Amino acid sequence: MRLPSMPALRALEAVARLGSVTAAALELNLTRSAISHQITGMEETLGFALTERQGRGISLTFRGERYAREIQRFLANLEDAGRRVDDQEVYGKLCVSCSSGFSTYWLCHHIGGFVKEYPQVQLHMVTPTSADDVSNHTADLFISYGIGDWPEMKVEQIAALNYFPVCSPRLINALGGLKTPQDLAAFPLLHMSDYSDWRVWQAAANTPELNVATGIVFSDAHCAQAACIAAQGVAMGDNLLCGDSMTKGLLVRPFDIVINSHRGYYLVTDPQKCERPAVLAFTNWIKTQLQASRQAWVEL
Repeated sequence: MRLPSMPALRALEAVARLGSVTAAALELNLTRSAISHQITGMEETLGFALTERQGRGISLTFRGERYAREIQRFLANLEDAGRRVDDQEVYGKLCVSCSSGFSTYWLCHHIGGFVKEYPQVQLHMVTPTSADDVSNHTADLFISYGIGDWPEMKVEQIAALNYFPVCSPRLINALGGLKTPQDLAAFPLLHMSDYSDWRVWQAAANTPELNVATGIVFSDAHCAQAACIAAQGVAMGDNLLCGDSMTKGLLVRPFDIVINSHRGYYLVTDPQKCERPAVLAFTNWIKTQLQASRQAWVEL
C-alpha cells in the first residue's frame, strides 16, 4: 500500500479535529477545494472512503474516524520526536496542575530552582478543583493526592504519607506541657473536613476516654495549618506538608504515635506526554528536590 502524503494527513486530521472542511482550510491556509482534493486523493490511495455527504457538508465515516485518530497519534509522536532530537534542549511551555496543599507548603518554596535550571521552559502552574482531579487537558502533568487510581494514565508515587499530631511550641508553653496523649484533653483540636483522622489516631494511641469530636473543623488545609502555627490548637499533620515548618521550629511533634495513610502524592501523566523533554526534566527535578527535602527535615 502506498502511503498518503503529509499534507493529506494534516488535512484529514484538521477536518476530524475541527469538524468541517471550512475550518480546516482556514487553519491550514488552504482553499476548501484543496482540502477536499487532498482527502479524495488519500481515499484513492487507501482504497476506502474517509468521508461521506451529510446535508450541505461532510462527516467522517467510521473507518475515517478511526484512521483520523491514528493520524493524530502519529503526528503527536512525530512532534515529540523532533523535540527530543533538537539538541536535547528543554524548552517550551510546561503546564503543571498541582493540588493546593502540596503547592502551598512545598512546591512554591522550591519551584524557583526548576526555573533557574531550565530557563527556556515557560512554566504555568494551575490549581485543580480537587486534589485528585486530572481532567485538565491543557496540563502536561499533575501532582495529585489520592490512592494512585487514575486509569489510562502513567502514575508514579513521589511521597507516601503518615499522620501525627503537631502544634506550635508556643501553645505547649502556654498550656503547661503536652507529655501524654491524655494531656490533649486540655488542648483545642483542629480538624480537616471531619473528625476521622483524629479518631484513627485516637485508636492507635489507645485513648478511648479522649473526646476528639471537639474543636474547629476546617474545609481548607492551609487555614488549618495556619491556625496551628498561630498556636490556636493541635492539628493532625503529615511528614511532607509539615516538614519545613517543623525544621524551622514553627511546629513540633509531641508524640511518636503515627498512623500510616493509604493516600499519598503522585505524578500523573498522559502516556502521550510523559516522554516530552520538559515533562521528563520536571519529573527528575521534583524527585531530586523531594529527596533533598527529606534529608533536611527533622526525623519524623
